[in-house]
Amino acid sequence: MIFFSNLVNSFTLINTFARTIFPQISQELDYWADYAEAHACPELKAQALASIKYKKFHCQGGSIYSLYLGVHTANFITLVVALQTISDYLDNLCDRASIADEQAFRQLHKAMTDALDPEAIPQNYYAFYPFTDDGGYLAKLVTTCQHKVKELPSYQLVKADLLKLVCLYSDLQTYKHLDPSIREQKMISWIDQHHNRYPEITNWEFAAATGSTLGMFMLCAAASDKNLTASTVAKISTAYFPWISGLHILLDYFIDAAEDQASGDLNFATYYTDHFQMLSRLTLFIRQAFLQAQTLPQPLFHKTVVQGLLAMYLSDPKTNPIKELAIKKSLLKTAGWYTTFMYMLCKLLRFKKKL
Repeated sequence: MIFFSNLVNSFTLINTFARTIFPQISQELDYWADYAEAHACPELKAQALASIKYKKFHCQGGSIYSLYLGVHTANFITLVVALQTISDYLDNLCDRASIADEQAFRQLHKAMTDALDPEAIPQNYYAFYPFTDDGGYLAKLVTTCQHKVKELPSYQLVKADLLKLVCLYSDLQTYKHLDPSIREQKMISWIDQHHNRYPEITNWEFAAATGSTLGMFMLCAAASDKNLTASTVAKISTAYFPWISGLHILLDYFIDAAEDQASGDLNFATYYTDHFQMLSRLTLFIRQAFLQAQTLPQPLFHKTVVQGLLAMYLSDPKTNPIKELAIKKSLLKTAGWYTTFMYMLCKLLRFKKKL
């Protein structure tokens, strides 16, 4: 009876997510696209619109936390879309082939840390970047996030953990976009400062985990609870970093591995010695993510998040080549039949061009 109830609740969550949350995400993204179209210079406008058009699924994934118990759904979608849009936009700016300036990348990513600190004063994020006239686009994204996190009743309780995650994220984005001749050594020096606290994972798995925004969204969702405790915050931080966040980004790199190798882009999945090691490590992250989900309040919600991550990424057509397909089948088997069911739902959403 409990199993059936959990199944119904999980299905209801996914159904609500696809039917009611997706349209609200589209509405928010349309607003930011219109703003960039009307205000930004041609170079920055092009990057802003491209990030919105081609990375919409990042906002869709993060917005699952708008359905966390106690969260004001509409306000939270506004926060998720604004923060994730900053992330995707900055990623595009740093990906420009002619720009590989550490100082410029670090200054740009101050927008991420400022966005999650209501006391921070927005600054000139383009100070070392060759294009600067975005018509206030990035600053408006930052202040939108600040206004939303300031409304969260327990924000002060999650702030330290949240800023730790966003600082690690910003460091990663700064180093990973540097020239390939110096990129790896810069990253190793940075990773060495932190990795000893996470002995169960490799240094490149640590770096991958820092690239996820899911822990940030979850901490903000938890801060919607005025009765939140420090012990719950600690449990969330431990569950999401490195396990759930690491699974998130390793799946992202898994599906992009062949594409990134061809283009010379950094990909953490390529640091595995072969496909067998990749499968072994991804399997470990899946099992740990499910175990960690069970330690948290609303464990079914977090389990559904993990299942949704697997379903969303593994339904991508990039997993269809022979080697990737073999790994996909094994991961779906490890994750269980309900993940496979969600995988089929994601394939249907992709076919209907809703994902």
